[in-house]
Amino acid sequence: MPLVTILEFAAALAALAYLGLTARDPSPLRSVTKTTSVALLAVAALLASGPLWLVLALAFCALGDFCLSRQGEQAFMAGVGAFAAGHLAYVILFLQGPSGDFAQIWQLPDLLLTLALLALGLGMIRVLAPRAGDLKIPVMIYIPIILAMGLAALSLPERALPWVLPAALAFMVSDVVLAFETFVLDQDHRLRRMTPYVVWPLYWGAQAGFYLSFS
Repeated sequence: MPLVTILEFAAALAALAYLGLTARDPSPLRSVTKTTSVALLAVAALLASGPLWLVLALAFCALGDFCLSRQGEQAFMAGVGAFAAGHLAYVILFLQGPSGDFAQIWQLPDLLLTLALLALGLGMIRVLAPRAGDLKIPVMIYIPIILAMGLAALSLPERALPWVLPAALAFMVSDVVLAFETFVLDQDHRLRRMTPYVVWPLYWGAQAGFYLSFS
């Protein structure tokens, strides 16, 4: 069995294993499992001669996973920075994609999704700005970066890369749910028991979708 295939299976197994750990308290096993599930995709993309920006995006996201698996504001800020870098790497990857046309996001029918994404961004700013506290500035910077990734994915031809836009939307939704869990929901809110099991499949599925599209 080729090494790349072994790495893909190992990444999927790590992602499945982390699903059972996602709601548990931070631990070395939880950090290793979460980080490995995306880091192995980055290594596989590198060995498969995938685009450099795909490798970098996956690597940044793996670093973000490690940081967010730890406790404390410094770890959270490091995770936000790593994921922002990952989103920007994806933006560059998408804009360099085959037959991409950024102008099409302002034309029907793509214009409808563009307006929906912009409305989502404005809604997130309005909801999160008064609740983010000392993290307000980095959170407000992160939101346009998320939108840029979604709009860049929308510029790609669907028939050439059918998994990219669904993966980008899944990545954005996972970010939105995580933001609401972090800044909006009360600590004892019953939805907090469900959000980890929503965020993780969407997030890892997005990384896998990007990997399959470009590697």
